[in-house]
Amino acid sequence: MRYISLFYLFLFTMFAPIAGAASAYLPIGGNSHLITDEITDGLSAIDLFGKGVSLTYDDFILLPGQIRFASDEVSLETQLTRRIRLKTPYVSSPMDTVTETKMAIQMALMGGIGIIHYNNSIAEQADMVRIVKRFENGFILDPIVLSDTDTVGDAIHITKQMGFSGFPVTDSGKMYGKLVGIVTKRDIDFVPDLSTPISQVMTRDVITAFEGTSLEEARQILIESKKSLLPIVNQEGNLIALISRKDMKNNKAFPLASKSKDMQLLVGAAVGTRIEDRERVATLSDAGVDVIVIDSSQGDSTYQIDMIRFIKENYPHIEVIGGNVVTMSQAVHLIEAGVDGLRIGMGSGSICITQEMLAVGRGQATSVFQVAKIAHEYGVPVIADGGIRNSGHIFRALALGADTVMMGSMLAGTEESPGDYFMEGGVRMKKYRGMGSLEAMKKNSAERYLNDKNAVKFAQGVSGTVADKGSIKNLLPFLSEALRHSMQDVGAASLQQLAYYRENEALRFEWRTSAAQGEGKVHSLHSYEQPVHP
Repeated sequence: MRYISLFYLFLFTMFAPIAGAASAYLPIGGNSHLITDEITDGLSAIDLFGKGVSLTYDDFILLPGQIRFASDEVSLETQLTRRIRLKTPYVSSPMDTVTETKMAIQMALMGGIGIIHYNNSIAEQADMVRIVKRFENGFILDPIVLSDTDTVGDAIHITKQMGFSGFPVTDSGKMYGKLVGIVTKRDIDFVPDLSTPISQVMTRDVITAFEGTSLEEARQILIESKKSLLPIVNQEGNLIALISRKDMKNNKAFPLASKSKDMQLLVGAAVGTRIEDRERVATLSDAGVDVIVIDSSQGDSTYQIDMIRFIKENYPHIEVIGGNVVTMSQAVHLIEAGVDGLRIGMGSGSICITQEMLAVGRGQATSVFQVAKIAHEYGVPVIADGGIRNSGHIFRALALGADTVMMGSMLAGTEESPGDYFMEGGVRMKKYRGMGSLEAMKKNSAERYLNDKNAVKFAQGVSGTVADKGSIKNLLPFLSEALRHSMQDVGAASLQQLAYYRENEALRFEWRTSAAQGEGKVHSLHSYEQPVHP
């Protein structure tokens, strides 16, 4: 009888939890693992965000799971839109101090995508898209070019700012002008008079290659000539590209590169919602843009819905990302209009003051969870836009349902971001400004805040500076490595598995008090050395 009783106790212990609402069978390494109330603690995402409280990323933490694989086995592949898949979940923000040609090219090479801002003319934005689409790894399509009337002082100044030591010289001082020479560091090193024109010191007998030269052919010319730069010219002698010996030496394959079916780099562009923006869409389509982001701080408007429908009806080959939204009802309105992706966030960016000035918006963590939940029911991927300050925030956003994260301040100040470096208090800096700042509005961006016709400009952003962060060639791999370790710690080998765990309540969360947040940082030391990360 004792053995029979033990047998029934065993059956009860094994099978009683199956009837519980919190039970779920989860595939792990080909096996099934039973999650029950008896062996889990913390809260599910639904429990955490079902209290009507506006939370942001630092307000919670994820509980660890079981490690069953190496971090380098973690896949970061994800959907940007219904039809566009990326190898890494990174998107650069369409801000005029974040994303232009250089950023868009490097983001695509690193497995993400760049969204080129529209605080410019239609022609300027379309030209940036064309440069990205024409890019072939190794060819520099937008080098810094000097005019023969520039001075030695000009060349030295640019060298100090940009770190370059050689420049092609054209008669116009611009790309596509007639190549008249090259100036390198050895040409200007010992020139005492900085006002000396470049024409007096530059090298005029320049070895060049013609348009159509392959990368391998160009590499061979550089080797044989023992030169540091190789200009590429057309039949008229106009400069169309440049190849650098240094870049060739450092050039490596980019296996994660985001490319279209015709093997061109993927690139996105932002547009507004005015009638004249339809012309911008047409020109961007001709330039080969892959995805258009309708850039509005409050995306649930009839203006945006009309623009979404216009693009989907007339340019069905272009993916459309709508937003910004922070509520489920906003999301549904844009999904019903036909968007292929959604951008989430309102007032959470480091340079945004919408929540402070207007008292409208939502905590970013709550926004991401609620919008992602409804969007995924319709098969629409979402982008977490704003509030990302470190690798931990990226993981939190993805754990809550974001398919990708959009970064502004994280990428501002990098070598690839627009603008020149300058010194401030002994630190190398770049400008960074919100598209709702008065400075940006004076140029073109007031429309983003439905403010372009108002006599009084009401700022929803600020202008500031950020320290030099180096190149995203170093920054993004660092973020990816940190993200893989985060996913390893919770036991998810892919973003799809992470989503499965969240939806089945196996991914567990807890609130963090201010004391807990402090405990999770360096404390109780007299002094310490901060690790240097990219």
